[in-house]
Amino acid sequence: MSFHKIVVALDDSNLSNAVFAQALALAQATPATLLLFSGVSDTSLVQPPSLPAEVGLFAPDTMSSTYLAQQPNLESRKEAVQALLQQYSEAARQGGVQAETRLEVGDIEPLLCATAQAWGADLIVVGRRGRKGLSEVLLGSVSNYAVHHAHCSVLVVQGETTP
Repeated sequence: MSFHKIVVALDDSNLSNAVFAQALALAQATPATLLLFSGVSDTSLVQPPSLPAEVGLFAPDTMSSTYLAQQPNLESRKEAVQALLQQYSEAARQGGVQAETRLEVGDIEPLLCATAQAWGADLIVVGRRGRKGLSEVLLGSVSNYAVHHAHCSVLVVQGETTP
């Protein structure tokens, strides 16, 4: 099977090095282009109020100031992730492989699959940390989501198993 467009899901974990190495080897073997994807989850952010102030559930001034106070943290995180993607992009270039980068903010799992589909990818390479049971349920699994929802093939690079 030959691949032409490979989306590589990366983060700042040690497992990402193995994920990138596997994707790079595939891209070199099949002359494919890489899309180096990462995301910053916005689920920890307090969202700005969407209900009218008359509801009285939250004081709009408090919600807005809390939300605004979190924005520098989000921007800082985005800059760090973008720098990481650029490092991987440079490594791909040095390996003779064309690579693009994409950083998204939001719910990572569906964004990964939507990005892969919109880009016309024929493979997603993603890591799996080996969480099991309640840990996987509570922390989620990007690889599990991709396997069940991606429009294309998914290669899962296994990390160390954790309870």
